[in-house]
Amino acid sequence: QVQLVESGGGLVQPGGSLRLSCAASGNIFTIYAMYWYRQAPGKQRELVAFITSGGSTNYVDSVKGRFTISRDNAKNTMYMQMNSLKPEDTAVYYCKVNYLGNYGVRRDYWGQGTQVTVSS
Repeated sequence: QVQLVESGGGLVQPGGSLRLSCAASGNIFTIYAMYWYRQAPGKQRELVAFITSGGSTNYVDSVKGRFTISRDNAKNTMYMQMNSLKPEDTAVYYCKVNYLGNYGVRRDYWGQGTQVTVSS
């Protein structure tokens, strides 16, 4: 089994910062790409950012220059530093990992989500 534990969400004022974490554990031989998604009320889930095993990153245009994704491969943990937060960043944030598990099977696994609310 695989476990993903997300943390770092909360309530913050516009212009503030939060740092999300996603720690993976369990039957994981290697993690390939790691992803952050978000879903706002009444909207579809969207990909916010991802980072490859080699450290290459990609962001949705709306967060470029404000969010930074990173990972610590030794800890199987991914982070996202979110600065200059805006009310439109309010959403449930989900992490997803693409990993190699038992029997050489490569698959995706999702975290449970963490709420980020940006409001004055």
